[in-house]
Amino acid sequence: MQLVHTIKDLRAALKAFDSPVFVPTMGNLHDGHLALVRTGKPLGDVTVSSIFVNRLQFAPHEDFDTYPRTLQADCARLEQAGCDVVFAPSEKELYPESQGFKVHPPAELADILEGHFRPGFFIGVSTVVMKLFQCVFSEAKGPRHALFGKKDYQQQMVIRRMVQQFALPVTIVAGETQRAPDGLALSSRNGYLSEAERAEAVQLSVALRSLARDALAAAEGLPRQQEALEARARQALASRGWQPDYMTVRRRTDLQPPTAADATAGQSLVVLGAARLGQTRLIDNFEI
Repeated sequence: MQLVHTIKDLRAALKAFDSPVFVPTMGNLHDGHLALVRTGKPLGDVTVSSIFVNRLQFAPHEDFDTYPRTLQADCARLEQAGCDVVFAPSEKELYPESQGFKVHPPAELADILEGHFRPGFFIGVSTVVMKLFQCVFSEAKGPRHALFGKKDYQQQMVIRRMVQQFALPVTIVAGETQRAPDGLALSSRNGYLSEAERAEAVQLSVALRSLARDALAAAEGLPRQQEALEARARQALASRGWQPDYMTVRRRTDLQPPTAADATAGQSLVVLGAARLGQTRLIDNFEI
């Protein structure tokens, strides 16, 4: 496995290959990231992963400075998973000057849910992903694939729409959420949890599964009952000491609330939630 730190060296490392497979990460890797690498490896002739903590997607009060940087351990895990090239640029390398040009995704997709509670988040994500795509895929001659995990459900949808609207020659592949044996979605931020918080953290997935069952039971009456069902899910967490941001039922196609017509048509839905446990904010979702 080759570790490179500059765009020039990355492009040189990829020049001999036609079809890169790309897994972008912020490091502090877990088995969910490695599953994306393994899923993607058969799709191309070289597998690339980036490790870059992107300042643009962090609000001033968020954990940019304290986000774990674990490059050596990450590289060891990526090599075991079959990654061929790791791109770990410095901030100065990827942003040699202030990033004045940014990608602004449409508000109806990016300013709801995560975007509502983290204003500007998807501008930062879209901008860095667009830039990383230019770095990784510029020398490619054949199919190009990029993999994103479904745990960040809204994020992979924003990236997919960005690729479509800019006609980028990249196929987005969504990897299934990887979970611990008790059902907790794997996340780099799980490492912030205390032992007691880690035991409690699974309750986010429990509450979401309960909301999913309630939504299915409501069927065509869901639009009338949705607000009450979501409030019940938030209260279930709040009563255990959580601070919920949202617990909601949405259409998979555009993350808008379902209508009665959607229920009649058998519209596929997803339940999504975000809540803070102590100082740690966790997200999760289930397609239904």
